[in-house]
Amino acid sequence: MNKLLLLGLAILFFTFSATAQEKEESENPVEDEFTSIIENSNDYQGYKVVDYSDLMKLKQNTANFISTLNNEIVTQKNIIDQQQSEIIQLKKDLKNTQNNLTDVTAEKDAITFLGMPFSKGSYKTLMWGIVAILILLLLFFIFQFKKGHAQTSDAKNNLTETEKEFEAYKAKALVKEQRLGRLLQDERNKASDN
Repeated sequence: MNKLLLLGLAILFFTFSATAQEKEESENPVEDEFTSIIENSNDYQGYKVVDYSDLMKLKQNTANFISTLNNEIVTQKNIIDQQQSEIIQLKKDLKNTQNNLTDVTAEKDAITFLGMPFSKGSYKTLMWGIVAILILLLLFFIFQFKKGHAQTSDAKNNLTETEKEFEAYKAKALVKEQRLGRLLQDERNKASDN
């Protein structure tokens, strides 16, 4: 878009240069005619006497020259107005292009996640945040598992010890019951013998 603006300005510059050259070429004939009339005029008591027909011709040429200049001014004004409207249009086009570029850049940098648009930086932050939360949850569950596993091992060891103590108690109780049963039998036997 900047290239189009530069091209428009270059065309405008060349148009003004060509117009200025045409004006210089147009001005020279009238100036030359004035010089010619002054040089060809006669001197009378410190005054210049000019031929009336030459003066009328100069007047007509000057009027034509002024008319040509006025036409050229109108033409140049129209060209300037046209170029200014082209510049305004180019500026609008440039602004639209810049807005489109901004939109395309935003779309390029945006990532849609769960139906919501995110910039790449926000998306990366969100993803790393989710990964960090998942890692923390994993560490928490590993810790809880190890803690539960340690408690289960302790409970199993306690159960095993308790079972051993219970078996030892049962064995002692059985021995004690058998001994008491023999003593009871012995006492019955003694009582039946008496």
